[in-house]
Amino acid sequence: MGLVTDVKKAAALLRKAVVSRGAVREVRQTIEQMPPHPQNHYRVAVYFADGVVNMYQLRQWYKPLAELGKTWPVVVISRVATAARALLAEDAPPVAFVPTVRDVENFISEQDIRVVLYVNQNTRNFQMFRYGRRWHVFINHGESDKMYMTTNQYKAYDYAFIAGEAARERLGRVLWDYDLDKRTMQIGRPQADHYSGLLPYTPDDRIVVLYAPTWEGDRPSAHYGSILSHGETLIAALLATGRHRVIYRPHPRSGVVNPEYGAANRRIISALASANAADLGAHHVFDDGPELGWQLSAADVAIVDISAMVYDRLAADRPLMVTRPADPEAVIDTHGYLSACEWLDGTDAAGIVAETDRVLGDADAVARLEQWVTFYFGDTTPGAATHRFHAAVGRLMDSWEAWHGQGSADDDEEPESDEAEFDD
Repeated sequence: MGLVTDVKKAAALLRKAVVSRGAVREVRQTIEQMPPHPQNHYRVAVYFADGVVNMYQLRQWYKPLAELGKTWPVVVISRVATAARALLAEDAPPVAFVPTVRDVENFISEQDIRVVLYVNQNTRNFQMFRYGRRWHVFINHGESDKMYMTTNQYKAYDYAFIAGEAARERLGRVLWDYDLDKRTMQIGRPQADHYSGLLPYTPDDRIVVLYAPTWEGDRPSAHYGSILSHGETLIAALLATGRHRVIYRPHPRSGVVNPEYGAANRRIISALASANAADLGAHHVFDDGPELGWQLSAADVAIVDISAMVYDRLAADRPLMVTRPADPEAVIDTHGYLSACEWLDGTDAAGIVAETDRVLGDADAVARLEQWVTFYFGDTTPGAATHRFHAAVGRLMDSWEAWHGQGSADDDEEPESDEAEFDD
């Protein structure tokens, strides 16, 4: 059995290497056909050391970064070919493909990058931290009450841009000796100023339910995914009524750890297709597109797992339910919105139609959402978060100017480390 497992792992690694090398060739061929990056042009860099599977973390920032780039030119520093290929093919900011440390050093030396932004906690972020004389800022890829939002890794960055007062309180409860006043800036959710996407159906009198589960998680404390515990049951109940329309938006990593979870995800997708074939007016949607926004505004009710989607929906100020994790070891922070949310237990998934009707009829619950929206995001007037985002970057640019003359340019010189060029 062990030999079979080893063979499968070796075959998987070989396939990965082949895909990676092919992506490297494609990226380099594409870049060769493009004009070179102007020297000393970029002021802001977004460092992304992940492959294509985690592109969702970066895609939601495309439009806010494009707006920021009108004031301070922005570039994405991509370390992995599969992600670089996707970035080059999409409506992303300019891309620098730098797979090796020497590539990073060469690119940094040719630019005037003053602020480096990070959307996740990839371990290879540490390779970028070595470059001083610029601010390293964690901007995250969402707002939530998951344990990820209070990791001690926040201390590795010079600053963190956080959504609002809820994030500040959360960090204050958990992190020891962390200067919130100095090292955090509240910017709201700039992505909410750029919601996008076309509605893929014509609205009618059906009740639209968004089901957006997260992935299964890679450890018990993060087992928030509901596809196995809730998903198939609630989807079957909603498809059976003839008066609901389901928008199913699973996490792109669904099934990467647990094959059963991935299989359940595929069964739900198949069930939606079968329901559409049986009723041409149903227009149920399996949504795996890069754009986020239309789903949140179109849904009458949202059913989401503990993830950033709770707070994406919360910012839309519309009814939602949160699935309660089936694993008792899953960590739930009940200090914030999760202390007052509408929980959906796995045992209640079969009764989702009645639960949906109840939530839609609770006017008081809908009104209470406004208080939570302010607590998590501050002023959500269109454009307000974008203004705060730009103001925070502007503050760092001003402080960079103040510090600029105090050190030596040699501070950036570091010995090269050995690293595989085709790491993916």
